[in-house]
Formats: sequence, C-alpha cells, structure tokens
Amino acid sequence: MVSANIRDIAVQTLSGADTTLGELAGDRAVLLVNVASKCGLTPQYTGLVELQKTYGERGFTVVGVPCNQFMGQEPGTAEEIQEFCSVTYGVDFPLLAKVDVNGDDRHPLYTSLVETPAADGSAGDIQWNFEKFLIGRDGTVAGRFRPTVTPDASEIVTAIEAQL
Repeated sequence: MVSANIRDIAVQTLSGADTTLGELAGDRAVLLVNVASKCGLTPQYTGLVELQKTYGERGFTVVGVPCNQFMGQEPGTAEEIQEFCSVTYGVDFPLLAKVDVNGDDRHPLYTSLVETPAADGSAGDIQWNFEKFLIGRDGTVAGRFRPTVTPDASEIVTAIEAQL
C-alpha cells in the first residue's frame, strides 16, 4: 500500500539540501519523473518543461529525479546534470539528487511509488528512464505512466488537470 504521507519522505535536492516533496512542492500536485541526460527519451524534457509552463501557476510542478541505473545514461555530477538540463532544455523545475529507483539501494520514495500500478494494472520496478508518477496535493499517487508515455499524452494532461 502506498503511503499517504509520500510528501513527508526525506529527499535531497540536486544542490544537496535536505528536504521533502512537501517542503519542495508545497501544496502543489507533482509529476515525479526519473530522468537521464543520455537516453533516447531525454527529449521528453521539452514536454516536461511545457507542462511546468502550462500548469505551474495553477498549483502543479514537475520534479526530476536523476537516475543512472539504466545503461549508465545519467553519469554526470550534480553540477553537470544541472547545467545540461538548464542549458539544453531550459529546465526550471526542481531536480533531486541522483538516486537508485530499483534494487537493494532503492530510494524510500520509490519503495512506496513502485507499489502503484500503471494503466495496464502492472506495478513493480521502474522500467526505464522517464517513468512518471502523478502525486496529488494530498500526497496520494494519482497515476503512474510508463516511460514511453510522453508528457503531452492525453492521459497525463487529463490526470494533471483533475488534480488542479
């Protein structure tokens, strides 16, 4: 069962500050995405930036979570990741410190998230970079979207709008 207090799980920002999703995002709906700079899906950053621009003022934020577990596609340091994201894609949403999303060292945030099934009913490990979780203002997981579901897909947009 996914914790109703997911917003209270300790995380670290890309710059190294200790926080929680609740402190980082306030009472906003959050699209949490495990990201990577050297992946075939990396251009999804463009869509994530657009979601932030479109819904940011309405109580929504994207939060990126760098992860290097999938073929080493996020090898950079925190500074390199930040520079790549801001210079290449204009990322202005929060980025967390690099974490493991699967395996023995899975971050506690993902221990809760992987219990949530995707649209096909399957739960479990993160499949690849750019898997997305929509977390409602109340801290419940409102949706899980597999990596190939693009940020502008109607099911993501509809789910975000339902949380605003």
